Amino acid sequence: MQHSRRVAVIGAGGAGLISARELSREGHQVVVFERNNQIGGVWVYSPEIESDPLGLDPNRTRIHSSLYKSLRTNIPRELMGVRDFPFVPREGEDRDPRRFPSHKEVLKYLEDFANEFGICKLVRFRTEVVFAGMEKLGEWRVEFRCENGDVDYDIFDAVVVCVGNFSQPRIAEIPGWPGEQVHSHNYRDPEPFRGKVVVLIGYASSGGDISQELIGVAKEIHIACRSAKTEPLDEESIISNVSFHPMIESVRKDGTVVFQDGCIVSADVILHCTGYKYNFPFLETNGTVTVDDNRVGPLFKHVFPPALAPGLSFVGLPFKVVPFVISQLQSNWIAGVLSNRIALPSKEEMLADVKAFYEELEALGKPKHRTHKLGGYMPAYCNWLAATCGCPPYEEWRKEMFVATDVNRMVNLESYRDDWHDDELIHQAYEEFSKYTTNEISQNHSN
Repeated sequence: MQHSRRVAVIGAGGAGLISARELSREGHQVVVFERNNQIGGVWVYSPEIESDPLGLDPNRTRIHSSLYKSLRTNIPRELMGVRDFPFVPREGEDRDPRRFPSHKEVLKYLEDFANEFGICKLVRFRTEVVFAGMEKLGEWRVEFRCENGDVDYDIFDAVVVCVGNFSQPRIAEIPGWPGEQVHSHNYRDPEPFRGKVVVLIGYASSGGDISQELIGVAKEIHIACRSAKTEPLDEESIISNVSFHPMIESVRKDGTVVFQDGCIVSADVILHCTGYKYNFPFLETNGTVTVDDNRVGPLFKHVFPPALAPGLSFVGLPFKVVPFVISQLQSNWIAGVLSNRIALPSKEEMLADVKAFYEELEALGKPKHRTHKLGGYMPAYCNWLAATCGCPPYEEWRKEMFVATDVNRMVNLESYRDDWHDDELIHQAYEEFSKYTTNEISQNHSN
């Protein structure tokens, strides 16, 4: 017999909106808590930056968004959308039909999604969750600060945490550096770096984008990355003011930076493109769930803490993934478990699975902070979720398009968003989309 539960969803970004829909479809009563005045989460751009640009001061002004002004997606729209609500080009003012659209277009897509499925009526805006913990067996107390500053509470059968992982900076420790330091969370445009010698740490998504923006603006750009590249991956973008180094060995009081290759640079600013920390300051589990070197655990399949399942769950923790599709599958699983449509393994079996997973990571030499990095394991993870939920398997074209995009980005960093060679995969995607949309998209999908 299926049951309807009262469920609190914390966060109205992509993961929260998708979770709200899946839970509602399953018949659950959903309340979404959102501290800001609109949906979209990290996709809501703000030109403001925090009072501490490095993000260390606990009393700093907090800005949720980590978007830079020029940001475009680094995966194509065909991959980004929810499976049954494709992210296709739409007509209208200020719409961006590009295959790798701007952050504004992603926000519009989420607004389209919320409007299509009536999600906004489930959201309590300007309501910040300050505490979520188990009141007693089977009951969760959620305390929240209302817009007028008062703190109130409500009781739920379950809590789904959807707060994202792109707002609490994770930085490289550089003791003794006297100069300016900024985390990419507080980078908006290249102008503040004009004429400066910049040491940029990290060369993943944000590091690659920002380094391209700084070319022609900064006096010199010195990129420190663990893979110790000796030249930019995009051969055509080799510029005399860009250098690659292994990581920083030390810094000196006179503002010079010494790299592990022995190179010494007199720098003006260090820009940390070093990612983010998982952070759940409101969550009280009496130590059952911890964040240890950016490993949130123990979690069965990145979602359920075995000791507290199914009352507590997380959506959207994995990275190096296609986030909306994973959020859809994870929240479908949660919804089915809460309604008794899907059975979880026993607590002991889940803990054994987590232990085996951690041992596998250790054997492969992967550090704790990469626990939730899926990358090439994403299709297998999605297929496990899909099989568990009774959903169609992860489409082969999605797998191939993800790999093709990754390869194209590595060899063509400067222009991969506008120059691609996977038209057959695009065709397969739009064949799939035709099941769900009547939009006239066949003429637009290769733009």
